[in-house]
Amino acid sequence: MGEFKMPSLGADMEKGTLVAWNVKAGDAVKHGDIIAVVETEKGAFETECYEDGVIDRLFVEPGSTVPVGTTLALVRVAGAEAPRAPVMPVQPAEPAPVPVPVPAAAAAPPVVEPTAPPPVEPAMEPAHSPEEGAAWVAVSPLARRIAAQLGVDLSTVHGTGPGDAIRREDVEQAAEALRAPIHAAVPVVVSAAVAEVPLVHGSAGVSVRSEEELHAGMRRAIAAAMSRSNREIPHYYLSTRIDMSESLRWLAEENQRRPIQDRLLAAVLSLRAVALALRKVPELNGFWTGDAYRPGDGIHIGFAVALRRGGLVTPAIHDADRKGLDEMQAALNDVIKRARGGRLRASEMSDPTITVTNLGELGAESVLGVIYPPQVALVGFGRITDQPWAVGGMLGVRPVLTASLAGDHRATDGHRGAQFFDALGRLLQEPEKL
Repeated sequence: MGEFKMPSLGADMEKGTLVAWNVKAGDAVKHGDIIAVVETEKGAFETECYEDGVIDRLFVEPGSTVPVGTTLALVRVAGAEAPRAPVMPVQPAEPAPVPVPVPAAAAAPPVVEPTAPPPVEPAMEPAHSPEEGAAWVAVSPLARRIAAQLGVDLSTVHGTGPGDAIRREDVEQAAEALRAPIHAAVPVVVSAAVAEVPLVHGSAGVSVRSEEELHAGMRRAIAAAMSRSNREIPHYYLSTRIDMSESLRWLAEENQRRPIQDRLLAAVLSLRAVALALRKVPELNGFWTGDAYRPGDGIHIGFAVALRRGGLVTPAIHDADRKGLDEMQAALNDVIKRARGGRLRASEMSDPTITVTNLGELGAESVLGVIYPPQVALVGFGRITDQPWAVGGMLGVRPVLTASLAGDHRATDGHRGAQFFDALGRLLQEPEKL
């Protein structure tokens, strides 16, 4: 029996809120399926299942806030027996969505044994007993808010969610029937995974919080992580200048042969070079946990993405050293689009092995970054500028990139950092081999 737990999506995360389940008890799931949405201070993230099997039980209701590591559900893997003793559900730290009364013909609550509270999904399943009086049906916070805006009486709305829960679409359909203006509704993300929670523009996920609350939460999360980094990590800094003449020449020629939509960015060459350089200096690719260094299980580059309304997230580009330039460009486009559109996955936030930040497009010539714990290094790239450059005793002007490295002195020292820069510079002088 596998456990699906509240994931840790960063060193600063101590608890998370379950926003929504995308599965119910009895559903078959596969590794990589999005089964829940979890919200942190930085927004809400799609959370994957890591095992093939069947959802056995759900223990935490949407809207509940629980510590990292709390079991949210059990997944019965192939060939596994059901547990002999029931696992008690986690009591929510915050109230779940408030139920609203509906006519008796809709649904009635199941009978609950006082000694063993049932998991979430059975409680959401309606008992069709019109003689038993009015039933109670869950309603999402967004649906309640939209109903208030559009003047829809929730007791007249038929829910289509799990256990007849009322969702955004149900309220909008009821409003259409009343010819109420739908355009007043809060902007939403509509997808196969999450259809009833709002997207707060500028966040890294869907959220039931306001934009102001989400922005304040993100600043608190960044402050907590960076304060911890400066307090605990003995940083050392290195920087170097890299002649980008060969890279830019090759890039211009390569892009001339490509359709516009398939052209490469200079940042992709830098990312690819970082990934390959880390193969030669793997000590920079990993984590400091407890009192020891732990190498990463792959080269997963966390690329810093600035959000439109402030704040940033650093989702991982997985197995960056195994991606060619076209794959890297596609991965970069995808992760930026989903970060700014609120569709990141929990795994992309939990397992970057190193962070790369590129502020060149904004005009900064160099970056002195702060390591994101428990990582042990951060690479920064500035703007490519024309600078004096001497070659073979002759002085000329070359396009030059300033790269920086922030390293954790507990894991490496300046000698290994310098070896990383040497490998990085050499790789960017032979872009056709990237």
